[in-house]
Amino acid sequence: METHLRRAHTFSLLILTFSLFSTLSLSTFSPTDNHLISCGSTVDTTVDNRRFISDSYTDSPLLSSEQTTPLTNQNPSPYSIQIYNSARLFKKPSKYAFEIKEPGTHMGKVRDTVVKEYFIWADSDKVVINFVPAKKGNYGFVNAIEVISAPKDLIADVGFLVNGNKDEKFVGLTKQALETVHRINVGGPKVTPFNDTVWRTWIPDYEFLKSSKDLSKQMYFDGRIHYQYGGASREVGPDFVYKTARVITNTNGSVLNVNMTWEFPVDEGYKYLVRMHFCDIASISLGLIHFNVYVNGYLAYEDLDLSSITDTLASPFYVDFVSADDSSGVLRVSVGPTNKTMAYGVDGILNGVEIMKMNNSVGSLDGKICAGMVLKSWPRGNIGALVPIVAGVCLFLSLAALMHRRTVGRRNPAAWSKLPTEVPGVGSNHGNQHLSGKA
Repeated sequence: METHLRRAHTFSLLILTFSLFSTLSLSTFSPTDNHLISCGSTVDTTVDNRRFISDSYTDSPLLSSEQTTPLTNQNPSPYSIQIYNSARLFKKPSKYAFEIKEPGTHMGKVRDTVVKEYFIWADSDKVVINFVPAKKGNYGFVNAIEVISAPKDLIADVGFLVNGNKDEKFVGLTKQALETVHRINVGGPKVTPFNDTVWRTWIPDYEFLKSSKDLSKQMYFDGRIHYQYGGASREVGPDFVYKTARVITNTNGSVLNVNMTWEFPVDEGYKYLVRMHFCDIASISLGLIHFNVYVNGYLAYEDLDLSSITDTLASPFYVDFVSADDSSGVLRVSVGPTNKTMAYGVDGILNGVEIMKMNNSVGSLDGKICAGMVLKSWPRGNIGALVPIVAGVCLFLSLAALMHRRTVGRRNPAAWSKLPTEVPGVGSNHGNQHLSGKA
């Protein structure tokens, strides 16, 4: 059985992709499936001690090679990564196929000046990635492909549905097609794939922060993050995310009746999975932090008490929310004080946020055109919704698929990271905290 990963992409490609070209140096995660392909190259390429195999070999996963052309940059920059100096050009529908040992959710990503990342479920022993020019006369290209097994706890199956109704849940997230729209390291610097456990990029939050910067402060922590069984793992979020945060704090003994708010541009007409990361690196002891969480103005989590959940300072925790369809084109997340917030305490904290678009009713992440329609219509169809690739644009398309292990019985299905009340051997030693003067 084959699983075809197909999607109409705005760069004249029908693709599901993921770029994970960084080193494994900071991660103990070792994927069962680990296919690294250097597209268009005649020789293997090594990037960060990872070997990318040329797709020109006879046993290459490239199935359809009709009207494909290998390209090589004859004058590469001395600062460029070698894998970017070759590509394969597609003039007709073409596809790569990969044998899969652990089928399940697939994660795909396009990375460079534009980043595209997808999670796709597949009950199959084979993953097929299709490349289809938008119409006859156009072309598509790809530099590299990676197909690797994903950590089993990366995606939970249940999220809290935020639409004004309390205690409503969304079940079936692992079977949804998801596109990562934003991945933010709140209060901290950019985190590159080199410093991430699953080779992701997290960008700073300052361009999305809409509340007054005088009301929030950046927090840096140099102690040890206490990862606990049942909580967020290093694969869910790396140390670099949980060791930084943005906080609302006060020193005059009064609780500020304000929220920290971030606004993110999103496409209209879709639900979004909003994952919010929390780690109390700001408190000097347990029980000092209580706050509310809001998504698009709706109360998503009332009186969040990190101490009662983790029973340990500096222990990471995340919550998955599903926002209702919205026509504003903006997704807002906020944290702020509750009536339980204490004077001289922390009025709110956020370490990271991820926003993922969920597929619509036709199974598409890009309008009302599904992948099957595009494949059937090529090359006769005129798909006006797709934008042709402009020749000369330096857009690196590094592709891969991350398979979510099919250990559903062992996966934590909850919308949040569950933590035990007591964890033997985990202390509450807290490192040093560093507050910036202003955001």
